[in-house]
Amino acid sequence: MVLSRDPVQGQLLRLTLILFVSYLCVALALPVVPVFVSDQLGMGNVAAGLGVGIGFLATIATRGQAGAIADRQGAKRAVARGLACYVAGMAISALAGWLVAAPGLAYAVLLAGRLALGLGESLVGVGITSWGIGLAGQARAGRVLAMVGAAMYGGFAVGGPLGLAMMGWFGFGGAMAVGALLPASGWLAIRGIPAVPALAGARPSLMRVVGRIWAHGSIVCLQGIGFALIGAFFTLMFLDRGWSHAGLGLTAFGGGFVLMRLLFGHLPDKVGGLPVAIGSLAIEAVGQALIWQAGGPALAIAGAFLSGLGCSMVFPAMGREVVKLVEPQLRGTALGGFAAFQDLAYGLTGPLAGFVADRAGYGGVFLIGAGAAVLGLGMAVVLRAAGAKQPAV
Repeated sequence: MVLSRDPVQGQLLRLTLILFVSYLCVALALPVVPVFVSDQLGMGNVAAGLGVGIGFLATIATRGQAGAIADRQGAKRAVARGLACYVAGMAISALAGWLVAAPGLAYAVLLAGRLALGLGESLVGVGITSWGIGLAGQARAGRVLAMVGAAMYGGFAVGGPLGLAMMGWFGFGGAMAVGALLPASGWLAIRGIPAVPALAGARPSLMRVVGRIWAHGSIVCLQGIGFALIGAFFTLMFLDRGWSHAGLGLTAFGGGFVLMRLLFGHLPDKVGGLPVAIGSLAIEAVGQALIWQAGGPALAIAGAFLSGLGCSMVFPAMGREVVKLVEPQLRGTALGGFAAFQDLAYGLTGPLAGFVADRAGYGGVFLIGAGAAVLGLGMAVVLRAAGAKQPAV
């Protein structure tokens, strides 16, 4: 009853659903791309990691542009362009699946599709976040960020096993082609949601905005390493060890992630971002260590679930702090620069961890994730202590 009386809440729920459905195309590709590159194209772990990571690198490179589009032309326009890029990226990736007789060409086409998908992710992620905060107001920024993340990682929870199942049913090319239909439905659904007008005001460069938020972004970057490792190497670790239920890694991660967002999405707005981040990073470190030491699939899946619980609230917790640091007309630019730190983790972790996996095995890469979470925790503690020493305004 309460939700029906609040049009803004209803609009946020629609945006969340649109993001969930469209983001499935990203999620279903994550576990199947490394399998496609390794098994069907016959390439190594570094190439498989790059196949996953290059999409995130494209997102990093375009976050600033996406934020500028959202600030200057409106968030709705940014989302519409991003959904179109999603469709194009999945269609190009589908073509790679039908070129396996020429592995080098297939891999090049796949990378092109992943680049288009990365651009789409940049525009949709920044656009919907900025759009939601514009509708709900800055006081509910933490809640909006939590809803956005729940949609994205809920997509990961469903998309992981869905992607592997679709690959078994239709092949890689068929799975990517079916995935292109999901963002197309989102593009139709955004038409009924009111746009938020662009705001006037001074617009400093992206680098100047990033200079205000780099510490908060670095914490998110360190948090993102654990998820990137699960996305790129959890399935390969299960296949290498002959364990069943490989697709449940992303499901367990996404389930823990969404559960935390649903139960505790209000915490950053209520108690502050840094306390939430400190507790979350401690949980993530434990989860990554469990995967590293797992002697069987159950413990590894439990580690993925704990990693999801831990990763869940770091982005909205730090994002809430970032929104407070900038003027309203810079919200999209700041969120774009902030999200690029997380993309940096996603983009670089795959190929670098692939290099480690070739030498230390798949399990060993998750020790990197545990160490990154501990380092992020230390940075959050330092930031909180520094804030406590500042006089009240």
